[in-house]
Amino acid sequence: MFKRILIANRGEIAVRIIRTCKEMGIKTIAVFSDADKDSLHVKYADEAVNIGPALSYKSYLNIDNIIKAAIDKKADAVHPGYGFLSENADFAKTCHDNNINFIGPSAKTIEEAGNKSMARQILIELGIPVIPGSDDIISSADKAYEIAEKVGFPVILKASGGGGGRGMRIAYTKEELIEAFSIASGEAEVNFGNPDIYLEKYIENPRHIEIQLLGDKSGNYIHLAERECSIQMRYQKLIEEAPSSFVDDNLRETLGKTAIKIAKAFEYYNAGTMEFLVDKDKNFYFMEVNARVQVEHPVTELITGIDIIRQQILIAQGKQLDFKQDDFKIDGWSMECRINASDPEDNFMPSPGEIESIIFPGGPGVRVDTHIHDKYMVGPFYDSLIAKLVVWAKDRPSAIKRMERALDEFEIKGIQTTIPFFKKIFRNRDFQTGDIDTHFLEQKNLL
Repeated sequence: MFKRILIANRGEIAVRIIRTCKEMGIKTIAVFSDADKDSLHVKYADEAVNIGPALSYKSYLNIDNIIKAAIDKKADAVHPGYGFLSENADFAKTCHDNNINFIGPSAKTIEEAGNKSMARQILIELGIPVIPGSDDIISSADKAYEIAEKVGFPVILKASGGGGGRGMRIAYTKEELIEAFSIASGEAEVNFGNPDIYLEKYIENPRHIEIQLLGDKSGNYIHLAERECSIQMRYQKLIEEAPSSFVDDNLRETLGKTAIKIAKAFEYYNAGTMEFLVDKDKNFYFMEVNARVQVEHPVTELITGIDIIRQQILIAQGKQLDFKQDDFKIDGWSMECRINASDPEDNFMPSPGEIESIIFPGGPGVRVDTHIHDKYMVGPFYDSLIAKLVVWAKDRPSAIKRMERALDEFEIKGIQTTIPFFKKIFRNRDFQTGDIDTHFLEQKNLL
């Protein structure tokens, strides 16, 4: 059993991990930057260590400082959360080299599965459907154009070493592609410390469907059905739901088996997500492996009753999964809204500042994951996510009604948030009927 876990992250995911650790009787060590000293994750942890200034590369991306904190505080393990160092193979290896358990897949798996271009090549050889594009990273804009000419415009550039919509750019012409290459590479370098870019044919108006899976170190796997993440803005997911109104039993089984086949190819263990694009005819294409816990994991937890963070910790301890695929059943419907400190009336510009007051929603089937509180100062240094509002109900129409009620109750004063924006989406008739795709917001003039 782990006795002490250091959480190498911040914000709501750090709070989420701390809560499960407490329920498992495990002591927690938070790390925080100068900007996060008043965050709830610092308050809730048993101990906390300042790891540097506000800028991420000096704190949450500073491997030396985090490892030193783990050693000084005698941590048995490190949980990386999502983002930051969660898909950094060097960090996982450094933990191992210092006799600290990394709660996630192996460094080798992160290297292969987390590197989008490498993963793509492996899966092409396995016969997994992938979107046409480059077989490896692209060294120049000219090379990108050469490949784009073969697969046909439009194309999309993606960061090889990360996700979350950063380092992504669509191009419809050669001129747009040349400009997009420079921008995407720069974003990838800033966000992931890796400027490598790969290119894919851009599939228009697809659904974004992902499969959550768990795998233990003995080679046992289970998939926990799908999440739909089609409501996006600038490739950033805004609303997630599980299950998907578009996925039938046959497609669910096929996607689940494909996800597990991918995991086995990488000798993947711990929690992971296999992401796919699905067209209107239910043809699917592999997108990427997310070798970590996802922001949207709560919707899967609510329809399965499975604590994914707890499973991550047990798997890292060497425990085998204590349930099989046949034990798994979908129960009800769950939806999540990402509450961001940004202004929908001003092109979603970040809205830092002091929170004057908060009223959190509650009642049956309502969950709020957050690190904020009254008088909390939302800074400009990190992602604008300040809370996740998650609901569960017996079916999709009931979940929509419950989310509308919860959004009406949710009040944050002092800064602008996306709460009013979500109210508008949930009132939209096409959203209510499930007639959505990744371009829904633009097509319905909701932006």
